[in-house]
Amino acid sequence: VQLQASGGGLVQAGGSLRLACAASGNILTINSMGWYRQAPGLKRELVATVAYGGVTNYADSVKGRFAISRDNAKNTVSLQMNSLKPEDTAVYYCNADLISRLRDRNTYWGRGTLVTVSS
Repeated sequence: VQLQASGGGLVQAGGSLRLACAASGNILTINSMGWYRQAPGLKRELVATVAYGGVTNYADSVKGRFAISRDNAKNTVSLQMNSLKPEDTAVYYCNADLISRLRDRNTYWGRGTLVTVSS
């Protein structure tokens, strides 16, 4: 199983970016998909998750600015980030809690994509 993330980059404060992540491989079903981020010197933190049925969860710091969505048929998850702030600067990691066709349940991580917000 692989998670391939894309969409990071440099943006000015107040701007927008959209991250995308695609899961591929021996996948039976994906329970939850999400995005986490890690800023320099800090621990990795949850940004947003979305369950198979569409229930979402957001960090307080991004509520009202970020929107997570997924396409179950394509095994993809996206994160629309609006009104970006310099404190949103971090490496963003895609995450998936899934069951493989071998009936194994594991959590997988993408390699991360850098988001830099300039002031």
